[in-house]
Amino acid sequence: MEFNTYEIEGLVSFKSKVFGDSRGYFFESYNKQQLLPILGDLEFVQDNQSLSQKGVLRGLHFQKPPYAQGKLVRVIKGAALDVAVDIREGSPTYGQYVKVLLSESNFMNFWIPPGFAHGFLAMEDDTIFSYKCTEFYNADSEDALLWNDPDINIDWGVDNPIISEKDNEAQPLNLFKSPFKL
Repeated sequence: MEFNTYEIEGLVSFKSKVFGDSRGYFFESYNKQQLLPILGDLEFVQDNQSLSQKGVLRGLHFQKPPYAQGKLVRVIKGAALDVAVDIREGSPTYGQYVKVLLSESNFMNFWIPPGFAHGFLAMEDDTIFSYKCTEFYNADSEDALLWNDPDINIDWGVDNPIISEKDNEAQPLNLFKSPFKL
């Protein structure tokens, strides 16, 4: 596996070796033994999958403790611009973000630990996005930051994404009281 780390501590992307021939391809999208030294001993308890059309923006979502989720994400079909925002109080990179292009052709995986808000923009129609989560979904603990918050200033690369009403009404970073401590 090829690993990439980022200026924000905890975020890791990786790509598995792809074996291809005239029949198609094979690769390991997840191998606990290989990831153990990089990500630690994670237990994934729920897998989620979403389908989005080009221009759909989902996020910036997270779950508050004690139901905070780590997410291992990838794109099965299509392409997405994936974003993780550091929301850990006391972090030197608080409010900063990392963007990663995930696509069916680059086979990239992105690890987003608890303490980050997460969102993505579908860049192609019928984009299938996959999440492995370290905690079960809990409606009472879900929260979100405003996707176009000027204090975070994410360049999504689109002028008018398709947004849910809930995401359009999310709180800005300057009103957010983080339950995540570094």
